[in-house]
Amino acid sequence: MTHVSPAQKQSEKALYGGTSSRRITVRDIAAAKERAEKWPMLTAYDAMTASVFDQAGIPVLLVGDSMGNCHLGYESTVPVTMDEIALLSAAVVRGTRRALVVGDLPFGSYQEGPVQALRNATRLVKEAGVGAVKLEGGERSAQQIELLVQSGIPVMAHVGLTPQSVNAYGGYPVQGRGEEAAQQLLRDAKAVQDAGAFAVVLELVPAELAAEVTRSLHIPTVGIGAGSECDAQVLVWTDMAGMTDGRVPRFVKQYAQLRQGLGDAARAFAEDVVGGAYPAEEHSFH
Repeated sequence: MTHVSPAQKQSEKALYGGTSSRRITVRDIAAAKERAEKWPMLTAYDAMTASVFDQAGIPVLLVGDSMGNCHLGYESTVPVTMDEIALLSAAVVRGTRRALVVGDLPFGSYQEGPVQALRNATRLVKEAGVGAVKLEGGERSAQQIELLVQSGIPVMAHVGLTPQSVNAYGGYPVQGRGEEAAQQLLRDAKAVQDAGAFAVVLELVPAELAAEVTRSLHIPTVGIGAGSECDAQVLVWTDMAGMTDGRVPRFVKQYAQLRQGLGDAARAFAEDVVGGAYPAEEHSFH
């Protein structure tokens, strides 16, 4: 009988770098919190990109309504529809084998109440095949989260800056500054945990407050502009890979410059066509 060391067992179970090839589940996410494992999450909006991230070992992929800004050409996330989320979520599911795919509930798809939230979340689970859904809001969304979880749909919550409320905020300000705002954010985080969320995104929150929230919850926190003490970190993939044109938020670290590389490739192709170098003999049939 082959002996398996505790370190090997730990490696097998790891969300990032683990050897298991089955789908990541919310139970795996909970177990990672218990062993204090940090893990990465990226957005994805199509099968090809999702397959790259899946093969790279990213354990959780979010089909975010951020598609509105970086994929569909909208000025904000607000115009994104259920049809768009469902279509692209299904593509991401088809492009992955291991990652837990989380589908965003877009603006207007759950604010009416728990029944509306259940109807639209059920659609993402049945039509797109996602393993979980995400929705924004703390105490105000607790009833929606509770019904979804009771109905068998895992929920990732989202507090702090909630981009669907951009018109109410008048922009994208840091949330939780000041004693009253900090206490409200803590109440929001605990409310979504009590409602049954398996994780909560903390967006644009002071690092010290995010660390306090992380310590006070038994579910993992996923930071985006919330400092280094969160259990996980998420970035919009086009920001992370340098595809975004112009200025990116302060919290973004660009790990590549794909926009420049893709533009260079397109120009090289165009110059070959104009100059007659492409297609060459090896690209032709006889």
